Amino acid sequence: MKRSTREFIREARKAKDYSFWDTLHGYVYMRWVYLYISIGKGDHPLSRVMGRIVGFFSRLFSGKEPVPGDRGFAEGYHGKAIPLETAKALVSVKQEIKLNNLEQVIPFERARDIILKNPDHIAVIDCPCRKGMEHPCEPMDVCMIIGEPFVSFVMDHHPNASRRVTQAEARQILEDENRRGHVSHAYFKDAVLNRFYAICNCCSCCCGAMMAQRNGTPMVISSGYVSQVDESACVLCAACVDVCQFGALSVNGNLSIDRDLCMGCGVCVNHCPSGALSLVLDPSKPAPLEIEILTA
Repeated sequence: MKRSTREFIREARKAKDYSFWDTLHGYVYMRWVYLYISIGKGDHPLSRVMGRIVGFFSRLFSGKEPVPGDRGFAEGYHGKAIPLETAKALVSVKQEIKLNNLEQVIPFERARDIILKNPDHIAVIDCPCRKGMEHPCEPMDVCMIIGEPFVSFVMDHHPNASRRVTQAEARQILEDENRRGHVSHAYFKDAVLNRFYAICNCCSCCCGAMMAQRNGTPMVISSGYVSQVDESACVLCAACVDVCQFGALSVNGNLSIDRDLCMGCGVCVNHCPSGALSLVLDPSKPAPLEIEILTA
């Protein structure tokens, strides 16, 4: 057994409300993440069979079967859209962090903690969602695993699809992906010790979570912000419409923003040539994941 596997098991034993099934689930997920995601998206021939198996174990351990479209189906695996500066702050943390039960920020029953052990340990892996596509967006190595024991596990088990990066390199990847119009999401998963473990840079054409969102399964939640337009500065160039991954923007005589669809990722703001767009807090949505404020 690899050292990183033993460390994951040790961390699992210390985790609150974390069962043997969760430990096994977490190991399978991280060990065979490409197969796991491919099956989860429905791209793999085994998807239907595995769906029945997962349903069986779900009934066995929780007494109910996951139902697409039901919030409970996404309770254990979800992403929070985050603006570029928030993502850069998350990969720049210098000290270990332990933030539990962030109900206002991450409104799920499980997988809502931020516990960063060795936060300067960062690895990028080839995106499992893109890798399963016939014509994926590029580049591939844009998914970031943050902290231990996750980084060592990924490096041990996926050496040909991962590499370590510095915090400065991680910030550069985030900036480059934002320029491509891709959205940063902070990902949380029950099987990964019930906590934050990754930042993915997602496009709606490849991302499994964003596809699930469009199909009625709420796997992506708002940053806590919405986009706002200064109509006096807007030149109706539609550059923002072209980069919005959530289809929240449209131009028809003026620029319209659908506040229900807008996830507050800020990509449109960064691509507006006239500076007409900005992000504003929306009290009706979960609070922002502002790591500096949360750790103050």
